[in-house]
Amino acid sequence: MASIFDAARYILEMRGRTSTVKLQKLCYYAQAWSLVWDDTPLFDEDFEAWANGPICPVLFQRFKGRFDLVAEDITDGDSSRLNDNQKETVGMVLDHYGHRDIQYLSRLTHMEDPWIDARKGYSPGESCNVIITKDSMAMYYGGLD
Repeated sequence: MASIFDAARYILEMRGRTSTVKLQKLCYYAQAWSLVWDDTPLFDEDFEAWANGPICPVLFQRFKGRFDLVAEDITDGDSSRLNDNQKETVGMVLDHYGHRDIQYLSRLTHMEDPWIDARKGYSPGESCNVIITKDSMAMYYGGLD
């Protein structure tokens, strides 16, 4: 199975230089829609319901302190680990979300049930590391399809 670093590298190969925050959101939506369209996760790594939206901690930690990235920054990512179907899914996600600015994507994730449900009991801005389950993502986004 591909890793989030493989998916992130492919996203950056397709988009070019991208902010680390936007990359997180694009990886999140790529995972969500892979769960719906392909009935399988794109990668194993989880997202947590942080105050600023869904964040994959391993991706965050790897590039903490960086504002933006290019594909070559992800040295342990290999887009060839994604099959053609996965690349098509990521491509459709980029077609729909890639041109959106980070404020839009952040507001969008804050209005969607997977993030909201995982943050139940937490106040805005409060630290939270509750996992947004793949099941909750599949159920919610599957209902939008």
